[in-house]
Amino acid sequence: MSEATPQDASPAVRASDAEREHTVALLQHGFTDGRLTQAELEERAAAAYAARTTAELSGLTADLPAKKQPRRTGMVLDQRLLCILLCVHPPAALVYWLLCRRRRPRRPGPAKPINGQPF
Repeated sequence: MSEATPQDASPAVRASDAEREHTVALLQHGFTDGRLTQAELEERAAAAYAARTTAELSGLTADLPAKKQPRRTGMVLDQRLLCILLCVHPPAALVYWLLCRRRRPRRPGPAKPINGQPF
C-alpha cells in the first residue's frame, strides 16, 4: 500500500537568525506604534526566537502593517561625481548640483473659489 503524500506541499524553509531578528524588530515597531501591548510584544518576541521556519515567523507579524520605505524625490547627490565634475567642468557640476536640489513639482489641486463664490 502506498502512503498519501501531497505533491504540492512545499517543504518548510528554516529561519535564519537574521530573519528572527528582523521579525523582532518589526514587532518592536508595532509596539512603538501602539499596535501591540507590552505583553503581546514579549509573547511574540519569545515565539520569534523559538521559531524554526519562516512560516512561523510570518505568522507573528501577519496582523501588522508592512513597513513602507520612504519614497525618494528627485535625484540623489553623489559627492564624488560632483567633485570630479568641479575639477573637469565646473559648469556641468553646477547643473548637476542644481538638478539634485530640484524638488518634484506639485500637481495643481482643484481651483478654490474666492470669497466663497464659484468661478
